[in-house]
Amino acid sequence: MVHTERVNQRILFGMVLLTAALIGANFSVLKLALDHSTPFFVAGMRTVFGGTFLVAFSLLKGDRLPRDPKLLRNIFAVGFSITTVSSALLVFGVDRVSAGLGSLVASTMPLFTAVLAFAMLRQRTSVMSRFGLLVGFVGAAVLAAPSLGGQSAAIGIISLVLSAVAWAFGTVYMKWQDFSEVSPTMLVGVQLVMSACMLIPFALVVEGLDATDFTLDLLFPLLYAGIPANAVTFSLMATIVKRASPTVAASTAYLIPLFGVFFAWLIGGELLGVVEAVGGVLVVVGVYLVVTENARIAAEDAGAAARQKF
Repeated sequence: MVHTERVNQRILFGMVLLTAALIGANFSVLKLALDHSTPFFVAGMRTVFGGTFLVAFSLLKGDRLPRDPKLLRNIFAVGFSITTVSSALLVFGVDRVSAGLGSLVASTMPLFTAVLAFAMLRQRTSVMSRFGLLVGFVGAAVLAAPSLGGQSAAIGIISLVLSAVAWAFGTVYMKWQDFSEVSPTMLVGVQLVMSACMLIPFALVVEGLDATDFTLDLLFPLLYAGIPANAVTFSLMATIVKRASPTVAASTAYLIPLFGVFFAWLIGGELLGVVEAVGGVLVVVGVYLVVTENARIAAEDAGAAARQKF
């Protein structure tokens, strides 16, 4: 029995590594797509591929499309935050900075989530988690400092930070509202479809298609960004959160930037400068402290609630 549990934990941690690797590689893959198109059109097309895949997959599983007006409004609110605003700003920011730097700045999302969870949900914190927030935000400031001298890079950094904030807000909103009536895969699939309906028209009006090269060099990165890096990773995360310990599940947050930097070097030949490396280490350490400490607090609260029932 103990051996089986160890094997299961190893499988789950392997899923964590795969999830972090798929998302980490996405920043470099987006750079490849942006060589052949514009940021908002790329953001929109990845929602088209991801949403179509997830909704079709959910329907094949027997899930039903949500119809309750209140539920649809809540799905729209989450989708507008995460898969529309955050996704658009992410691609817009990655277009202006290196893939490695983009992955590090985007990884500040758990820090903003912790702040918003405390402000909106009055979620319990500890001295260690507050220290982690301080370390993480100092690291983000260090990362941003070298780029603020150039207008394009500064806009990219600001966009990535705002993307992280929007993603964090949507994450906290999902904890705030009840989404139990819809399956997790259908929930994200519908979000992505709603986002596609907003992002594609916006991209056509703002950017047009003159700079878009409709070739396989664009299609393959878009397929990766939409399905493996989006739909598949979501399904993996749903399994991890359901079956893994809070600490193992939380480890995805600080592994993603490590894979982001690795694939930026492997695919794009990018190397971080000393300042970016120091800032990146501080961000990863800060995120590690925040997510692991919050996971510990959540486990304690769950244990206390279970004991009260008996």
